Amino acid sequence: MNLTLKVWRQAGPGSAGGLQEYAATGVSPDMSFLEMLDVVNEGLIGAGKAPIAFDHDCREGICGSCGMMINGVAHGPSRGTATCQLHMRTFKDGDTIVIEPWRARAFPVIKDLVVNRGALDRIVASGGFISAPTGSPQDGNALPIPKQDADAAMDAAACIQCGACVAACPNGSASLFTGAKISHLGLLPQGQPERYRRALKMVAQMDLENFGGCTWHGECQEACPKEISIDVISRMNRDFLKAAVTQVEERSGGGEG
Repeated sequence: MNLTLKVWRQAGPGSAGGLQEYAATGVSPDMSFLEMLDVVNEGLIGAGKAPIAFDHDCREGICGSCGMMINGVAHGPSRGTATCQLHMRTFKDGDTIVIEPWRARAFPVIKDLVVNRGALDRIVASGGFISAPTGSPQDGNALPIPKQDADAAMDAAACIQCGACVAACPNGSASLFTGAKISHLGLLPQGQPERYRRALKMVAQMDLENFGGCTWHGECQEACPKEISIDVISRMNRDFLKAAVTQVEERSGGGEG
């Protein structure tokens, strides 16, 4: 396969960026997208030029590092697939592929296709944990959890923090990500003591990071490589509203005596 790549190149956060064209020749259909970029970079290095900078780590669809926009779609055209799992057989010989970094105000470009996704880490740090001492590990059956709840919690916990939901959202919202982190703990017994405080803290941090608001476009769940449902946003909104109302009642001296 011979392809034409139009890749976003930007030397640094304060530099002007733009698309530059490269030829990718002799591409095997069995290559992953990142392997194809590796081959292009080998050619650039051999010619004494700067390679294309892009994030990657596990290359198994687990770490969430490899996010990029491919022909305007987060992670590319294959649903439920991270960029590192996308194979070149998805494309046709002679195709032109436009490759850009995540486009979101909360994700400033570091270099080329690499963006700073530290805002997601700060949302998790604000409340995505439990502080109750757990002691030594319990037997697996000592704490019964309904299967429906366990399955829903595991579905939400599948989030790999890649940021595709933010990049795909017209508003640059992180509601799917935040909702997933809130839901997977809020559905389990261990997460109940801090459930509503967690929702308040994490939503507040999300707002501080300049993410946009959710207007229910649904683009986030379509782009998510783990196919997390926007149901987690509904759960986040319910927990947040209950926590906010309870907080107002406590401050006003209301509530049950």
